[in-house]
Amino acid sequence: MTTKSAAAAARATVYGYPRQGRDRELKKAIEGYWKGRVTADALRSTAAELRRTNWKQLAEAGVHEVPTGDFSYYDHVLDTTVMVGAIPARHREAVAADALDGYFAMARGTQDVAPLEMTKWFDTNYHYLVPELGPDTVFTADSAKQVAELEEALALGLTARPVLVGPVTYLLLAKPAPGVPADFDPLTLLDRLLPVYAEVLADLRAAGAAWVQLDEPALVQDRTPADLNAAARAYRDLGALTDRPKLLVASYFDRLGDALPVLAKAPVEGLALDFTGPAAANLNGLAAVGGLPGKRLVAGVVDGRNIWVNDLEKSLAVLGTLLGLADRVDVSASSSLLHVPLDAAAEKDVDPQILRWLSFARQKTAEITTLAKGLSRGTDAIAGELAANRAALASRANSPITRNPAVRARTEAVTGADSRRSQPYAERAAAQRAHLGLPLLPTTTIGSFPQTDELRTARADLRAGRIDTAGYEERIRTEIREVVSYQEKTGVDVLVHGEPERNDMVQYFAERLDGYLATRHGWVQSYGTRYVRPPVLAGDISRPEPMTVRWTSYAQSLTAKPVKGMLTGPVTMLAWSFVRDDQPLGETARQVALALRDEVNDLEAAGTSVIQVDEPALRETLPLRAADRPAYLAWATEAFRLATSGVRPDTQVHTHMCYAEFGDIVQAIDDLDADVISLEAARSHMQVARELAAHGYPREAGPGVWDIHSPRVPSAEEAADLLRTGLEAIPAERLWVNPDCGLKTRAWPETRASLENLVAAARTVREELSGA
Repeated sequence: MTTKSAAAAARATVYGYPRQGRDRELKKAIEGYWKGRVTADALRSTAAELRRTNWKQLAEAGVHEVPTGDFSYYDHVLDTTVMVGAIPARHREAVAADALDGYFAMARGTQDVAPLEMTKWFDTNYHYLVPELGPDTVFTADSAKQVAELEEALALGLTARPVLVGPVTYLLLAKPAPGVPADFDPLTLLDRLLPVYAEVLADLRAAGAAWVQLDEPALVQDRTPADLNAAARAYRDLGALTDRPKLLVASYFDRLGDALPVLAKAPVEGLALDFTGPAAANLNGLAAVGGLPGKRLVAGVVDGRNIWVNDLEKSLAVLGTLLGLADRVDVSASSSLLHVPLDAAAEKDVDPQILRWLSFARQKTAEITTLAKGLSRGTDAIAGELAANRAALASRANSPITRNPAVRARTEAVTGADSRRSQPYAERAAAQRAHLGLPLLPTTTIGSFPQTDELRTARADLRAGRIDTAGYEERIRTEIREVVSYQEKTGVDVLVHGEPERNDMVQYFAERLDGYLATRHGWVQSYGTRYVRPPVLAGDISRPEPMTVRWTSYAQSLTAKPVKGMLTGPVTMLAWSFVRDDQPLGETARQVALALRDEVNDLEAAGTSVIQVDEPALRETLPLRAADRPAYLAWATEAFRLATSGVRPDTQVHTHMCYAEFGDIVQAIDDLDADVISLEAARSHMQVARELAAHGYPREAGPGVWDIHSPRVPSAEEAADLLRTGLEAIPAERLWVNPDCGLKTRAWPETRASLENLVAAARTVREELSGA
């Protein structure tokens, strides 16, 4: 280990922090504002108090430099769109009339104006609002938010570093605006955008910023020479500015590869790099370019995306090596802590043995400050922390909770035949059509119906003992009857039971599978005010008893129409959980797949003829580097087939995916061998239908015609127009009609209106086809 004097400059920092507050105060304030119960001033006051609380907690934990600008009412990429003045034309009037309402209109849309497209932030479950740009885009600087939040932190006596989405990543995340040719490259706007960043940087320097962080995670993906040249040009020009703070360019989620020498040579004062997981390769890459002489390195050695305790001694070894590669080494998490819950200490119901293995944002902050202290003062200064860390790691490694011999024996016995249907698709399709008797352009929904306040209250009352199980289950039966009756009256062809008993599409199953751990307060932002509690994969996975058969069978008893069984697929069960880091993901996926296979087979045995196994996370979990993708897709598609291949040919297997770029995985979608796939398509204007057609996808598909992530109600004609666009790519005999995603987050009035318009659109287009 290096000497104490050699490491004296080491400091602790983070790139970002959970926004919601301990009790999700931000969610409640924003949703109250949307409903007219909270004023704009009250919302701003709540937000300011949450920022102050976060900064004080970080400072008290020993963080030397707190981030500002990472806080957002909805999304930090949308905040960047506002900062650079790239407001879509259709939203400019609303933004000019009221900046806050216009901001939310861009995020959520209005009845008259569609929102920005939403998709996943790299390979996380966080969603961002996609910038819409074109050759006529005019950028204008608006640094008000960034300056105000910096000044708030400085007024508290803190050292603060504004964090901005970098210009290259912003353009690489953007898409051509509606009406702009699809081959328009937003990166061509770089020279137009850089002066706006220069103005923002000058404003931040004038407000007191010594450093500004520019996040460039897009550079960890496979980039073209043109992309790398753009990055070099961007930081050459920004670095050459005289009126600016020092610049810290940050990347995370994977290794930089060819982009590392570009950034290392750039005239900026520091780099922030990820050294966890596949990004550990940045260590060798940094050595290969000769390090960062004269520059600051912020080393992300604490995993910012998972919740297991850090191996402090291993991280110290990495940090010790890095000391010889930069002028100054500071310590951070690998990415923003936005992706983990706030505080593991709030989990009073977790087994104390397991709790010591968990590290949420506050615990990770403590790990970071401990590592900085050890790097600066030597390991003797943190001897107690190291001993406790070794004990926690040993406790987990040796615990019987993590290993189930029966589960491991079953996974080892799996053969290739277990992941293949008994007949090819063409024969299955004929059997399914004969069995189900569905019309042309069959209508369905994705699974969930609105989760009303009454349903949430019933679950809370059950947990608190205010009602007994019998009373709760009667409430669920009532809701299922109403949902089934409504769908029948509306004319939906394949029904769902509405999932009133489910708190979340992953958590519900995790609570019923051995090996999973559910939290009570482990909320993580998915998008906007939508927060989820990702369960924890703590041990080997098995299914002790059926999880969905009872309620699906009850719904089927109420109707002669087919009712879909609804399950969450193995990849999504991993992607939307905090996964084990002590075994390969493919091994865990196989365990989950076998548990789901038992459920699929039990649903079929109970008379369910249509079974949907959702895999919305298949694309988002795709490795960021192309070289890593074949291995992932091999085990991911095998896990889905393993879960679904035990059924008869006339049982129709569906899957569903939403809000991702599907073009990269069309072959994998094909390899799933599902009979029907439903996908998000409304915001992206049926792009996925064209991608499926270009691939020659041979199965049935339902590209969504109703964007459920917006409160606006699409008209029947709007849905019919999207349906007609879908028919240009997918033949009518293989086209389904459905929303983009589940209806859990929607209210009943808009659900009724939108679903009735969807069914009417299907009828209209059927009539057009029959008269052709």
